[in-house]
Amino acid sequence: MDHSRAIPRAIAIPPVVDEVTAEEQDKALAVVQRLLRERGIRARCHHKITLGLISDGEAPWPDRASMQSWLKRYSPELVVTGSQGWCDATVSVGPRSGCYLVALRDESGLQKVRGEHPEKVVDLILAVERRS
Repeated sequence: MDHSRAIPRAIAIPPVVDEVTAEEQDKALAVVQRLLRERGIRARCHHKITLGLISDGEAPWPDRASMQSWLKRYSPELVVTGSQGWCDATVSVGPRSGCYLVALRDESGLQKVRGEHPEKVVDLILAVERRS
């Protein structure tokens, strides 16, 4: 079995969000990460950005901008790694709803958990850990 594909990639391309939303989501994921760490479960938060730079090829002058740039931020994801090193779960936060979105390795589909109940996210992940 190819364990890199053990999780349904329901959260494969996270939505583009502004900096404030990304920070709020990061704080919500930090709560889950802390609860997981207290139970001995490893998790790391991934932040994704797209950065683009374009130059017109000429030397820049103080009175003329010769470079354009853009930055896109995507919703952060918390990746939970099991005892055997496989990805057991991926957790993100819905940009509008504020709900936790949990994709589990057991392919049970995307689970939604209300934002005020991070402990329920941990319970879902612990259930997968116990079965493995």
